[in-house]
Amino acid sequence: MPRRNPSMLLDRVLFRDGLMLVLNKPAGLPVHAKPGTKKGEGGESLEDYFDALRYGLPRPPALAHRLDRDTTGCLVLGRHPKALRKLHKLFLEGKIDKTYWAICRGVPPKLSGTIDAPLRKGTQRKGWKMSVAAPGEDNALRATTTYRTLTSKEGISFIEAKPKTGRTHQIRVHLASIGAPIIGDPLYGDLTEDDRKQPMMLHARRVIIPISKNRDPVVVEAPAPDWMAARIEALGGETR
Repeated sequence: MPRRNPSMLLDRVLFRDGLMLVLNKPAGLPVHAKPGTKKGEGGESLEDYFDALRYGLPRPPALAHRLDRDTTGCLVLGRHPKALRKLHKLFLEGKIDKTYWAICRGVPPKLSGTIDAPLRKGTQRKGWKMSVAAPGEDNALRATTTYRTLTSKEGISFIEAKPKTGRTHQIRVHLASIGAPIIGDPLYGDLTEDDRKQPMMLHARRVIIPISKNRDPVVVEAPAPDWMAARIEALGGETR
């Protein structure tokens, strides 16, 4: 059962209209329960609290996409089935622009560029683990991420990443593949034990959603969590 105040997400609503909500997702909570478990079973998840986000509608909102358990920032919910179908289609077609911030161990050899590296799924005891696939490998999924290094200092870089596809763990694997694993990542890249113990420094900073043909796209930004904002400022980066 949920162990937090049922209204804990109300203060995290960044945007609301009749079609969708955008939340600033907290770290440490999966967005939904594990497959095969019912609501309220299998551990706490964000979905346990969606009833508090009805705002007068007959049913709670539902996830339009996913973020990893320890990733923070913009999470989009559809408020009713028609809106949810439209959002799913926009995500599937790559029409929603997503911008992430990451603090990484190491500086990429090229300070900006495109990572076009297919990914494949493997399994481990606690869930999925992705890896870069060899050319022509069976079951490889196309994956593309553009990135730019915003600032770096003493071997730590602050990187802006834009996934053009939506593969599991895509940004984490891609940045690790160019020598810039995300600090706090429990799975990927060459990190020290101390780096692994940090909160994961990956934040969904911005979404741009063309939800309506008759108005400009909705632009939503999520402030970085305090512990990540402090690291960005120490690197000389901007958090606004």
